[in-house]
Amino acid sequence: MEAFQQAENSVLTIKKWTEMEPRLKAGITTRLGGISKSPFDSMNMGLHVPDNPEDVLKNRMILSNILDVSLDNWVMGEQVHGTEINLISQDQIGRGSRSHQDTLAGIDGIITNQSGVLCTAFFADCVPLFFYDPETKWIGIAHAGWRGTVDQIAVKMVDRLIGVGVNKESLLAAIGPSISSSNYEVDAQVIAHVPEYMKDIAAKANKNGRYLLDLRQLNKEYLLQAGILDENISVTNYCTYTDEKLFYSHRRDQGKTGRMLGFIGFS
Repeated sequence: MEAFQQAENSVLTIKKWTEMEPRLKAGITTRLGGISKSPFDSMNMGLHVPDNPEDVLKNRMILSNILDVSLDNWVMGEQVHGTEINLISQDQIGRGSRSHQDTLAGIDGIITNQSGVLCTAFFADCVPLFFYDPETKWIGIAHAGWRGTVDQIAVKMVDRLIGVGVNKESLLAAIGPSISSSNYEVDAQVIAHVPEYMKDIAAKANKNGRYLLDLRQLNKEYLLQAGILDENISVTNYCTYTDEKLFYSHRRDQGKTGRMLGFIGFS
C-alpha cells in the first residue's frame, strides 16, 4: 500500500506512522489548496523561489492551521545539497519559518526529540527522507538530491540518531515523493559518484551514453547498509515528475516552479 496517503487537498501523510502515534505530524504538502499564482500555483511553500513572499507566508499559514502547529515552532535548513545535520536547540525554534534569510545555514538534515517542534524541508524532485523512532520519540527529516544521496546523508542521519540513543532496530524510515528513475536521466559525471556495487541496483545505462538513476532505491540501499531493517523502510510510489497535478517538479518545469514542504513533528 502507498505509504503517503492524501489526508486532504494540501497534505499527504505517512499514514502508518500517524495511526501508530496520533500526536505525530508527518508528511509532505501537495501543490494544491494555496494562493500562489502561476507558475507557482498554488501551494508553494518556498520563499527561496521568485514567488510573492506574502502569498508564500499565507500558504504556510494554511498548513500551520491544518497541522495545528504555529509557524513559531517550525525549523528550516538552508539546503545546500550537503550532508550537515542539525540537532535543534531551543534558540533555533522558528528559524526560517517567516524568512529565508534566517534558515539554519548549510543544513540539509534536522533531528529533534522535542514536542511541539516541526522539522521541515523543501522538495521539488529531490528525495525526502523521514525518520521516526517509536521508542525514544526521536524524529528527523533530510533533503537528498543526487549529491546528498551519493554522499550518504541517509547513513549520516541514521548514525546521528543512533548517537543520541536511538536503537537502529526500532528506527522507522520513509522515502517520500520524488522523481522516479524513468524520468531522471543523468550523465556519466553523476554516475561516477555512485559506488560500483550500487550501480547494478540503482542505475540503468541508456543507449545515448547517459543513465537513468533511481535515487529512491539508492537511498533505500544506504538505509539498509546503515542497519535499518527492511520491514521498517517505507518507499512511496509517487513520482513528482509525472504527477503534475499533485507536485512541483524542478526538472519537468525547467526550474520555474514552487516547492513542497516535508514535515515531521509532535503536537
